[in-house]
Amino acid sequence: MEPRDPVDDGEPRRARVTIDELRQRIDELDAELVELLNRRAGCALALGHLKQALGLEIYQPDRERQVLAHVRRVNGGPLDDGAVTRLFERIIDEARRLEREASHGEAASRGGAGPQPDERTVQDGGSHEQSRHRRADPARGGAAR
Repeated sequence: MEPRDPVDDGEPRRARVTIDELRQRIDELDAELVELLNRRAGCALALGHLKQALGLEIYQPDRERQVLAHVRRVNGGPLDDGAVTRLFERIIDEARRLEREASHGEAASRGGAGPQPDERTVQDGGSHEQSRHRRADPARGGAAR
């Protein structure tokens, strides 16, 4: 009787190696994404300081629309435009949070969870800021706060 393979999980050996290779590649890509997101966040911090110095508002809906249109335009798939939009809305929310911290002189907390979007924001697919403004503006169907 042949000795049993200690890593035999019922999958053919080649499939197991391919799964392991793909998972390793995903881990590498995740590390690259984290690096790029942090570089982007550094730009957002600098923007927050500049906006404060110039007396500009942090939330600029026209710029947000431009960013979202740009990422949809450069999207080559396999993610559809809706998925890319939702991902970038979240990225923009976090960048705006950092800009606010920078404009208020607060140190960005490394690894902190920060404010989270509410359930309606996630379900509607809108950014946290858009949702907050809709809820606060009676003309947009929201209650004044």
